[in-house]
Amino acid sequence: MTPLDWLAATPVAAALRGSPTLYLIVNAAHILGIGLILGAILPLDLRLMGFFRRALLPVIGPFLVRAAATGVALALGTGLALFSVQPAEYIANFAFVTKLTLLTGLAGLIIVQHTNPGFRAALQGYPVPLSVRLCALLSFLLWLAALLAGRWIGFL
Repeated sequence: MTPLDWLAATPVAAALRGSPTLYLIVNAAHILGIGLILGAILPLDLRLMGFFRRALLPVIGPFLVRAAATGVALALGTGLALFSVQPAEYIANFAFVTKLTLLTGLAGLIIVQHTNPGFRAALQGYPVPLSVRLCALLSFLLWLAALLAGRWIGFL
């Protein structure tokens, strides 16, 4: 049995295939997670890039980081559950693979940004260094690309 076959045979996958209502709820929770991610990260990225300077980073930054982390946890958990319903089909879907590739790159970018001393200093009210601004720009673009790739999945 391949890992994909094993995943498709899990009780979670069977429950989701057997209950349109449960699938709907998990799918809605996935969308909520995505909304939390984008609703937190995109404004933070814009602020780090220099927009909305009246919004103080020490005030909004820590909250937006926590909100995004909550969204990531929700989207990952529900995404894995949704993937388990038809894993072989998803792996064969170019848009899905594109989305996973973008999300993998974003995970690395998050590590780079959050380990940057300039990011931590910016959240404490110090000037935002160029390296943090550039990471924010790349993050902004990659999150939008991941969103588009995710929506593209259903069309392939």
